[in-house]
Amino acid sequence: MRLQVLAIGKLKVGPEKTIADEYQMRLEGLGRKTGIGKLTVRDFAESQAPTTAQRMDDEARNLATSAATIVLDERGKTLSSEEFAKLLRHHLDQGTQDLAFLIGGPDGHAPQTRDKADHLLSFGPMTWPHRLVRVMLFEQIYRSVTILVNHPYHRP
Repeated sequence: MRLQVLAIGKLKVGPEKTIADEYQMRLEGLGRKTGIGKLTVRDFAESQAPTTAQRMDDEARNLATSAATIVLDERGKTLSSEEFAKLLRHHLDQGTQDLAFLIGGPDGHAPQTRDKADHLLSFGPMTWPHRLVRVMLFEQIYRSVTILVNHPYHRP
């Protein structure tokens, strides 16, 4: 299964990018044992449209994909790391070829993006900055893979 992260906004050079790159590298090594291939990241610029609705619509077009989607959104379901690993296992078992995680811009996701999502996922009721969400997502994907292969990284 190929994993993608489609994100509005670019992760600039700095400590968050260093951490995200580290988890991405770890995942590529361990992910093969589960059938997870390379994690690719596509960044899209924030829309400069004058209204919130127009910005969200512009960004929704950029995030459109034919892959199964997990949309990160405050309205989503919070999962434990074990539940998140089960979700990835479900997609692996079902033969999902491409799974995309969508990270919205400052205005959030357009309703049509949420409506088309296979899953809505929340990292809790707090609002998180884009650069931290990406790091948290990469870490949780990596943690899920370690759970799936019984690696000692995850200690419940």
